[in-house]
Amino acid sequence: MTLAETVNNTNSTNPFLNLNYERALESLGDEYYDEVGAAEFSQHILRWRNDAILPRLGLDPQLVKDEDFICAFGKFEGRKPLLALRYHGYQFGEYNPFLGDGRGFLYGQVRGTDGELYDLGTKGSGKTPYSRGGDGMLTLKGGVREVIAAEMLHHLGVRTSRCLTMIETGLSLWRGDEPSPTRSSVIVRMNRSHIRFGTFERLHYLRRPDLTQKLLDHVIEQYYRHLIGEKDKYALFYADLVKRTAELVAQWMAAGFCHAVLNTDNMSITGESFDYGPYAFIPSYDPYFTAAYFDYYGRYSYTHQPSICKWNLEILQEALKAVIKQADMQTGLARFDEHYQNEYRSMMLKKLGFEQLSHLEADELLNLTIQFLQDSKVGYHEFFYEMARTFSLKWRDEPGLIMADSDIVPASGTSEIFDSWCILYHKILNNFDPEQTNIIAQTLARYNPKTVILRPVIESIWEPIAQEDNWQPFYELIKRIQSGS
Repeated sequence: MTLAETVNNTNSTNPFLNLNYERALESLGDEYYDEVGAAEFSQHILRWRNDAILPRLGLDPQLVKDEDFICAFGKFEGRKPLLALRYHGYQFGEYNPFLGDGRGFLYGQVRGTDGELYDLGTKGSGKTPYSRGGDGMLTLKGGVREVIAAEMLHHLGVRTSRCLTMIETGLSLWRGDEPSPTRSSVIVRMNRSHIRFGTFERLHYLRRPDLTQKLLDHVIEQYYRHLIGEKDKYALFYADLVKRTAELVAQWMAAGFCHAVLNTDNMSITGESFDYGPYAFIPSYDPYFTAAYFDYYGRYSYTHQPSICKWNLEILQEALKAVIKQADMQTGLARFDEHYQNEYRSMMLKKLGFEQLSHLEADELLNLTIQFLQDSKVGYHEFFYEMARTFSLKWRDEPGLIMADSDIVPASGTSEIFDSWCILYHKILNNFDPEQTNIIAQTLARYNPKTVILRPVIESIWEPIAQEDNWQPFYELIKRIQSGS
């Protein structure tokens, strides 16, 4: 059998190559992308396969071999064309017209078992016309960090992309922010769309309202299908995007997550979180915690995330006004704060054990919670986990018993804020029947896992990989994240 025959035979049995790929974005024409080729790598070591999301592609994990991942996403056999998407963006408030997929491409689009269209997109797969002098590669540590971030956020209830696979590629890379030379990887992320705010901003920059409307119609047809046929579908689209974006940033805030680089080229037109670089989870409630070392003025600090996302939506109006009346967009944007508060209240209440409270009770409880966390500097995630760990029916008896078995909170009578919080929590608990406390306990456990990926945790699993090529701590961490423990 010849080499070509061997490759073709492999392709015919590879489930990834036999998926029913759709040419949804490709069908719009090459004004939106460039066809590219993938880099050839000296090595292909499968480091991560996300069996949890294979069923959404209609695949049985037991029937998918490791070699199938490597052939499809490491060697890129049997898939053409590969598309580097074109976009611009506002980076730290300044417009940059020299962007685009610089180290990745759209591998393919496939309809999930839920009927939704999903993108499979690479990161670290080589140079494109938009690499701007870079090598088009992703460090292995960067790949590890993105896998962990996506899984953690997903299991905290954040609408996020997820990594399908990570393959080590055998190259040595030089980076200013990592000890170098460092190892390289390719990841494949699965999400609803790689169309960004910056995709539309590029079309406005080029003065192509025709392409803007064509792309907007595509976005509505694929991702806002409930608006098809509506008379005011464009205005309704923008209002829905505002809602989705406000809800997303509220989910980040409740999860204690700082994205770090909220440029408009990192904002998805579907209101989904993706592309994780120098992110971090806050150790304690510090509003001005900043994740990126190069964010010198704290533009993308934790507390600024809602206002920045709102600003990104506002600046997007300039690109969309060729199709959508600006007055309509302003009306949609005016509800951002309302959408944000509703989602933030809902997510934070779940962390406190409640599916629903009156707005008055909820806001009073949240204000006291945040005030205590900020003043005490108790660990943000640790506080909620300790609530889940120590929760007891006895908390209904008297406020002083709330979290009495935890070492991280002040003793009764030593903190006026914490005492007020306990009194209110005790009062709210007694509004529920005793048998309902089981539901409260379950809600606390669901939204407050013990495992949280603070920076020291990531370093503790990276060090064995870097020093001994020991991946066991990484796999154990992912297992804990996915199990919610």
